[in-house]
Amino acid sequence: MIRLHSFEALHASVTRRWWMQLFAAFVRCLLALGFIPPSIPKILGIPFTSMPESTNIGYFFNALLKTGFYYEFIGWSQLAAALLLLIPRTAHLGALLFLPIIVNITVLTISLGFAGTWVITILMTLANLFLVLWEYDRLKQVVLGTRIERPRRFRFEFLWFPAIFALGGVLSGLLAWSIGLGNLANYPAVTGFLAALGAIFGLVVTAHYRFMPVGSMKVDDPTG
Repeated sequence: MIRLHSFEALHASVTRRWWMQLFAAFVRCLLALGFIPPSIPKILGIPFTSMPESTNIGYFFNALLKTGFYYEFIGWSQLAAALLLLIPRTAHLGALLFLPIIVNITVLTISLGFAGTWVITILMTLANLFLVLWEYDRLKQVVLGTRIERPRRFRFEFLWFPAIFALGGVLSGLLAWSIGLGNLANYPAVTGFLAALGAIFGLVVTAHYRFMPVGSMKVDDPTG
C-alpha cells in the first residue's frame, strides 16, 4: 500500500497549490457551461439540431426527440450535473454524474461522425477525469471503503436457497400453464426450464449473499 500512500501524498500536495485550485474551479465552471445550454432545449422538448433527417446526426436527434420523457430526462441529467459541479460542496457528486453522460456523448459523436465535435467531447471527458481525480480524497470511501462484517450463515444455504428459487420457477410455469400465458406448445418443458433457471439464479444470489460485506464501513489504511 506504499504506492497508494505516495499517490495520496502527491494528491494532497497538488490540491493545496492555489493555482491548481484556481484551475479546478475553472474546469468545473467550464464543464458546467458546456452542459447547461444543451440541456435547455431537451428540457423544453424542442429540437436540439436543425440538421435534416437525411443525415445520420439529424436522423438520430429527431428519433431521440420523439422519445419524449427520455429526451427531457437527458436534459435534466445534464442540468443536474452542471449545477452540482458549480456548488463546491457537491462538486464531487457533479463530477461523478457528469462522467457517464460525457463518455456516452463522446462515443456518440465519434460513432455518428460529428465533424470536430468529437475532439471537444474527448477534451471534456479528460477534463472530467481530472475533476474525479481532484475529488479522490472525498471519493476514496467509494473506491477503498469496505464493510467489516459478513452476513449471517445458514446451514445448507447453497442447497435450500436455490431450491426455493427453483420452486418459484415451477410455480411460475404452472401459473403460465393454468392461464395459457404465451400460448406455448410445451408447458412442462417450460416449467422445467424455469425451475432450472430459478435454481441457477438462486445459486448466484446465495453466493452474492455469502460474500457480501455488511456492517460498519472501514477505509483501508494506505500506509498498510
